[in-house]
Amino acid sequence: MIRVGHGYDVHRFAHGRKLYLCGVEIPFNNIGLDGHSDADVAVHALCDALLGSVAMGDIGKFFPDTDPKYKGISSLVLLKNVVDKLFEAGFTPNNIDITIIAQKPKILPYVENMRNILSETMNMPVDRINVKATTTEKLGFCGRVEGIAAHCVCTVAEKNDL
Repeated sequence: MIRVGHGYDVHRFAHGRKLYLCGVEIPFNNIGLDGHSDADVAVHALCDALLGSVAMGDIGKFFPDTDPKYKGISSLVLLKNVVDKLFEAGFTPNNIDITIIAQKPKILPYVENMRNILSETMNMPVDRINVKATTTEKLGFCGRVEGIAAHCVCTVAEKNDL
């Protein structure tokens, strides 16, 4: 059985923070995303998509922003935990497609590194992971460079179907 999940996340920009997308630190004039963890919107959308695919809720259910142990934590740690939860439930990620929505900074130079980091973190073949980016043609909060959003669609398979 194949299941499909969708995730979405958004964070506003904040001065004095590092910018992480898909686990990659991207230089951006000492501006990052505001959040309780490292605020990696792409990994958060991925976590929500994976959890949603098996009806386990969302990232906030397992890693609430009210819990101090998650303050500043790498979202890759959260992702590894989510993949472990899926595995325990009898599922494994099959395909990942992430869209990062940002007017700035440019994402393309970092995409291959993002795919490789996600592949390693999830113990998943890199050719099953896609990361792409788009602008909003200067429309909306992303277009005004107030923050970044991300969507993710994934499929997961029951382990006995592999």
